[in-house]
Amino acid sequence: MLSEISIKNFAIIENLEVTFSEGLTVLTGETGAGKSIIIDAVQLLAGGRGSQEFIRHGAQKAELEGLFTIEDETHPVIVKLAEFGIDAQDGVVILRRDLNSNGKTVCRVNGKLVTIAILREIGSHLIDIHGQHENQELMHERSHIHLLDHFAGGKIAHAYENYTELYESYLKLKRKLDKADENEQQVAQRIDLYSFQLKEIDAAALQIGEEDELEAEKQKLQNFNRLYERLNTAYISISGDTHALDWVGSAMSDIEDAASVDKMLKPHAETIATSFYTLQETAHELKSILDDMEFDPARLELVEERLALHISLKRKYGKTIEDILLYRDKIADDLEGLVSRDERLAAEQEKLAQILKDLEIEAEELSIIRQESSIQLENAIMEQLQQLHMGKASFKVEFTRKAAGTFDSNGYDNVAFLISTNVGEPLKPMVKVASGGEISRIMLALKTIFSKHQGVTSLIFDEVDTGVSGRVAQAIAEKIAMIATHSQVLCISHLPQVAAMADHHYLIKKDVKKDRTRTEIQDVVESDRTGELSRMLSGAEITPLTLKHAEELLNLAVERKKSFR
Repeated sequence: MLSEISIKNFAIIENLEVTFSEGLTVLTGETGAGKSIIIDAVQLLAGGRGSQEFIRHGAQKAELEGLFTIEDETHPVIVKLAEFGIDAQDGVVILRRDLNSNGKTVCRVNGKLVTIAILREIGSHLIDIHGQHENQELMHERSHIHLLDHFAGGKIAHAYENYTELYESYLKLKRKLDKADENEQQVAQRIDLYSFQLKEIDAAALQIGEEDELEAEKQKLQNFNRLYERLNTAYISISGDTHALDWVGSAMSDIEDAASVDKMLKPHAETIATSFYTLQETAHELKSILDDMEFDPARLELVEERLALHISLKRKYGKTIEDILLYRDKIADDLEGLVSRDERLAAEQEKLAQILKDLEIEAEELSIIRQESSIQLENAIMEQLQQLHMGKASFKVEFTRKAAGTFDSNGYDNVAFLISTNVGEPLKPMVKVASGGEISRIMLALKTIFSKHQGVTSLIFDEVDTGVSGRVAQAIAEKIAMIATHSQVLCISHLPQVAAMADHHYLIKKDVKKDRTRTEIQDVVESDRTGELSRMLSGAEITPLTLKHAEELLNLAVERKKSFR
């Protein structure tokens, strides 16, 4: 509920702080005193349209702040706050809005800066303001199906849960298939591209490590003459005319003979022997290599072409041969998926058709429950209208069905509330009901039924009783008080019957101080209520008769409230 509101420099209000309580709070006062300005301030706090004209003359900005307390942790506004990352510790929600003279608006929720759109979305779960000429939620046809579902309550909850789960699966699969249809040309192009790339990579028959081997072979072929010359010179140095190997063999024989005399020379003999046999073996290997060496220009050209192919493939598909082969495996898998796409899409189309059949069944179940509940709702609304002295009115819930195979999150039903206020007149959508007094009573009838289900913390009625009197005024007063038994209600009224029903009564007064008009608020305590009601009854002079009438109204209100609390 709205617990406190602070208003500074707003219209003719200089500084006003008001504390509200549960139940019905009525604000009364002379015309022009500023009652509706307070409601305007609350409306702006809930995200209503602002203007620089609201700023009090001479001030730089208007400051509005409202404190709401939420006892239910599952309340929609708590969920909405969490969605926007706003903490609501201990169920406290503080809305603040500053209107600056430069045209800028600053909005905060629990101290966090938010956009007007977010403020409006949060405010819609906290406050429902109804004025005689405003289009409220109940007057918006799009909300009627939700109100009917709330009225149905637990009867529809399980069916709605089943439908929602199936509808989400339907949307997901339909979006996937729609996207597949849109991308048909792109898919064909990808199949061609992947096929070409796969063919090119496979034709290259790449091997990991091959590139290093080719580079080494290229190096040898490009330096063939140099390599042959150096190997031949080395061979000649070991086994040629220099007789180097013979000299080492002779040294080996001499040192072995010496070692037979002096054992200390044996390691040296072994070293020379090892060197001799190593040199001898190396000479044989060099001779074999030299005999096999033959320059092949064609092989060099082939190696260079192979390396050029590697460079080309790496430029297209990856930095290394490993990357190219990994890319090859990926596009092979993708190509297989694309090629088998038609078969898969056909299966998914069949699945979608089955989901549609199941969706039809679930939507039908929703519709049946709604139509059953609509009869109960029609009877309940008619009962309320009877009590509001609109016994000749008719109310009906109209059902129309969406086009075949068309569904939304609510099923296939379109729901509209229709009403006729006079015998013989056709039922029409509520938005087309012209009479202000009739609209007020229709709205009160609907609010009485739906206020338990709408999930807002505070209901505000701004002079909805205008244009009524007598027994109709008394009926409206009782309806507003009845709504206040389960929702906080703030009501601006000129009717003494409504004021008498109040749990809390504030008098709004306009005063002039230092040549400036200011709005002030006064708590009408129990001892003063008779006098204020008498003023509302007489319009000017308070007489013993009006005082007695006021006292009777208060006593009647006490008795009437006992009957529905």
